Amino acid sequence: MKKLSLLAATLFSFATIMSACSSSNDTEASGNKGDDTITIAWYPNESGEDLKDARDEIAKVIEDATGKKVEHKTTTDYIIAIESIANGNADLAFMGAQGYIEANNKNDKVQPLVVPSGASGTLDDAVYHSWISVKKGNEDQFKDGDDFKIDHIVDKKFSFVSNSSTSGFKVPSEGIVSYFNEKDKYKDLKQEDLLEGGKFFSEVLYGGSHQGSAVNLLTGKADVAAFCDTCVKNYVELADGEENTAGAVYKVMDNAAEPFNSIPGEEFVVISVTPVLNAPFTCNSETLSEEDYKAIKEAFLSDEVTNNQNIFVPKDAETGGLFTKTADERFVEVEDSWFDPIRELSK
Repeated sequence: MKKLSLLAATLFSFATIMSACSSSNDTEASGNKGDDTITIAWYPNESGEDLKDARDEIAKVIEDATGKKVEHKTTTDYIIAIESIANGNADLAFMGAQGYIEANNKNDKVQPLVVPSGASGTLDDAVYHSWISVKKGNEDQFKDGDDFKIDHIVDKKFSFVSNSSTSGFKVPSEGIVSYFNEKDKYKDLKQEDLLEGGKFFSEVLYGGSHQGSAVNLLTGKADVAAFCDTCVKNYVELADGEENTAGAVYKVMDNAAEPFNSIPGEEFVVISVTPVLNAPFTCNSETLSEEDYKAIKEAFLSDEVTNNQNIFVPKDAETGGLFTKTADERFVEVEDSWFDPIRELSK
């Protein structure tokens, strides 16, 4: 697992360096859409009914800041959200780093607006975690002594989220390739070899969302699955071990919403953990006016939003949300270059 550890260290250290070097220059938002509606696109992970109140709270902040109506564009596929912000069918989007990079590659007018910080209230620890997990009861075959290793994921049925997912494909696939490239048998392994079964895995599934990938694992459709901590936090609880460490056991809560509502009590074990740069809110500066851009950014960075418990939900709250408040979490400014560690994974 040395390569996975190196990848994690590289991502985290690069993010810290970039945060130290970043300035507070605003994105140049030159569009003038000229209507009274702002559309925000959401990934499938945040499109469920259980997060409607959280989406509406973000919309309220935008509406109060701009005086315009907000329309939600919920999706069932990452590509829909990416294309929507890139082609101007959405003015804003909440998306992972990889999705942002893909949208930016399609249209350089797509730029980051803000990201949720880490517990420090800064970019220094603005990360979440990509997990590779197995169903409880199967974990021993992925151990070497007391340590978990990914050697035995070969020829297994593996579930990713989407090939446009940062923590549900890009980061775990790079980690897998880097690890196995050190073995003579797999020295020529490439990310594209993981996209479908027959070359490395016996079968490859895509959950369409992080929740969907986790359900693929827990229902036995997949032997191993990649998904992230933040997207399943509203549905599972720590049953044993330490959060975000290999060997941690998580259990589906009894009152979990769809798509976990039919599998309460099911458990999985995390066998690999890699930190990932936090997901940004992005904007299309061709469709969002400079006035609206500045108003939304100022509102997101405000203490009012920082202290809004419907946006940054207290960790011990009975209801979940998009973001969790454990210490000094808030939205912070970010520049395009902060996402370069994720870009490097595609080179």
